[in-house]
Amino acid sequence: MKASTIEKVQEETQVEEQIGNNNQIVLYNDDVNTFDHVIDTLISVCDHTAEQAEQCAILVHYKGKCTVKTGPLEELIPQCSALLEAGLSAELV
Repeated sequence: MKASTIEKVQEETQVEEQIGNNNQIVLYNDDVNTFDHVIDTLISVCDHTAEQAEQCAILVHYKGKCTVKTGPLEELIPQCSALLEAGLSAELV
């Protein structure tokens, strides 16, 4: 292969990877759930570290929303459903 062909294949691969990660779960603030519940749920459902989960909870509280997970749609659908089942306000965008 020529160098330009290799570069084109790499560019196409990078574009496909970026498109695949455009899906995200957005968590919204509510007046019902405690910080501890939100943090524990993000740790168990989204595989966040305690620090990540706490930072997301703080952002949701002060900003009203926060993207808590990005990735392929097939991975995010069950995670978003689990957040909703736990009583959190979340949306897949």
